[in-house]
Amino acid sequence: MIQCSKQTDERRQVTTNREAETMECWLLHGALGMAADWRGFAKRLAGEKTGSRAVDLWRFLEGLALPLADFGRELNEEAGSEVFRGKGRALLGYSLGGRLALHALLEKHHPWQAAVVVSAHPGLESAAELDARRAEDATWATKALTGNWQEFVNAWNAQPILGQPLPRDPQLATRLITRRREIACSFVDWSLGAQQPLWDRLREISVPVLWVAGEYDAKFRSLAERAAACMPRATLAIAPGAGHRVPWDAEEWLACQTADFLRRGA
Repeated sequence: MIQCSKQTDERRQVTTNREAETMECWLLHGALGMAADWRGFAKRLAGEKTGSRAVDLWRFLEGLALPLADFGRELNEEAGSEVFRGKGRALLGYSLGGRLALHALLEKHHPWQAAVVVSAHPGLESAAELDARRAEDATWATKALTGNWQEFVNAWNAQPILGQPLPRDPQLATRLITRRREIACSFVDWSLGAQQPLWDRLREISVPVLWVAGEYDAKFRSLAERAAACMPRATLAIAPGAGHRVPWDAEEWLACQTADFLRRGA
């Protein structure tokens, strides 16, 4: 079993692109992602007069095991402890980051004024599905921690639902191996199989939410339609010509949609 032992280094590595007097959007990457994946998107947001902050999710797993609910609490405490003189803060989470964003939004007295949830799953609903997903993710965790790294990455990207690999700089891509322990832990702590279904709690999220799915991502488009219908202030948006990886398949579209949504709804 993968053990996530405590380390003393509590790094806060983020990439920040702030615009004075604007909404600041915190960006949460997906599985096998990194904060640097948001560079192009952040530049487009800046062009729309929206600030951003790309969060390195792996630093939250440098210490003890961190369940999904506890992640939400830690992220909210971090955001709430900082002084920001703009109009407020929003969350944008993609895939794994979208599930993490939902848990942050379900915490009481959170600091977010709005959220954008992209290609995310509110939760499996049967014991059989949960068991199967935990077993599948345990296999991914073992490959991430002890297997050939490049074979692991190639196998992950070969999943049909994901489409084309992210357009990542090769030098940046090589840095991800330094996070293999945290990535392995994420397949245990943040597995969809370890997540309690959130469907019945989505109505508790009272801030405006833009729920996004790709036009060609049939599974997550269906999930998005159902999830948006469960929420009091949700808007559904379908990214034209995009699959699961909307922030890169439709980067300009998503940046424009996000900026416009935050200007109107937050």
